[in-house]
Amino acid sequence: MCLEATPPPPPSVTRRGVLAGAAALAGTVAVSGTAAAASPKGTAPGAGAPAGGDLVIRGGTLLDPATGEVTEDAVVVITGGTVRAAGREGTVTVPRGTEVLDAHGQWVLPGLVDAHIHLSTAAEARDALHKGATSARSGSTTFYQDIAVRELARHSPALAPRLTAAGVFVTPDLGDTVLADPDLTPLARLKDGVRSAEALRRVVEVNLARGADVIKTRVNERAGLPEQDPLAQVYSYEQLAEIVAAARRRGKGVLCHSYSEQGCHDAVTAGIRSLEHGAFVGERTLTEMRRRGTYFTPTLTAIAGLAESTNPVLAERGRTYLPVLKRAVLAAHELGVPLAAGTDSSGGTVRPIGREVELMRAAGLSALDALRTATTGAARLLGTERTVGRLARGYAGDAILVTGDPLSDVTVLKQPTRVVRAGVPV
Repeated sequence: MCLEATPPPPPSVTRRGVLAGAAALAGTVAVSGTAAAASPKGTAPGAGAPAGGDLVIRGGTLLDPATGEVTEDAVVVITGGTVRAAGREGTVTVPRGTEVLDAHGQWVLPGLVDAHIHLSTAAEARDALHKGATSARSGSTTFYQDIAVRELARHSPALAPRLTAAGVFVTPDLGDTVLADPDLTPLARLKDGVRSAEALRRVVEVNLARGADVIKTRVNERAGLPEQDPLAQVYSYEQLAEIVAAARRRGKGVLCHSYSEQGCHDAVTAGIRSLEHGAFVGERTLTEMRRRGTYFTPTLTAIAGLAESTNPVLAERGRTYLPVLKRAVLAAHELGVPLAAGTDSSGGTVRPIGREVELMRAAGLSALDALRTATTGAARLLGTERTVGRLARGYAGDAILVTGDPLSDVTVLKQPTRVVRAGVPV
């Protein structure tokens, strides 16, 4: 069964209603803009410009992931949520009367980026932020909650990471997601699910009309469900190309859940922006990824988590997949494929993005290169490389403080002692 010929959904008819419902599900107040409690002093939430605070981080050892440069006894000046100056004490003018965060004895780094996370509630967003992820990219939510969390983050930076939202998943079986939007409900009567070109375009168009920043789809079944086969392919090259084309018409990229080598290859050659998971990605596909500039977000944390499952099928799957995926990560890095860190946290459990950096290091990357996957590398994937991933003039005032040298021991990134988001300590 096909859909009737209908025009693309209008962005203004139901977008506010959808966002209001998503905000209610997420437990946020993003629509009304009344989250004043978490806004920095003197900032009016919902006044137009994103909220931001004034702060001086003083006395720590500053690490710049872009260059690897280390500055001892450093000062970072943040004004209105943006870094105005950073350097050694005595070389930076410190404005009078600004709140000072004492960083003596600690290392200061830019806030980390989780490039694959599922944030469905305000509580999850706060948890991710407290664990060091000051920026993130959604891996989709069931009812547009990530779009509401994105708006919450804009109004109240101390409550959520700045978020690139993916909206709802483009997948053959939408399940209850057909209830997320009136323009999706006709898909419920499709006998074969979301597979035709018209149905694929419809889900993409509705997502973008409701405010999604990127599109998420799949080429393989899920690894985290014991009844599914992660190597089974659910979309063909032609179907993936249809999704990519629909997203590109609106200037958006696609991230694709993938496991098998053939699935990975079909997704990459169809034009996706980033390959997610990709445990069995092969050399021919990695070579194509390097040529195209396609990113690899391996979500090692999620696969390692499978190995700890009480379900014997999932535990065996995790133990089998993790070493294969580590080898793929190292091969990708050596070939020059850009890598991005992502935890694939979901279901109320938020894993620290520092754990993904730790696993990147365990896969064979240097400590600095592993850190870059959660800073400058992930920022390039999100298109925020000029504002996120460094603590330099003009960049966002997002920072984490850790107790030791991450170039010697990346595990310190798993437990930041302090987090700063847009100049606001959280």
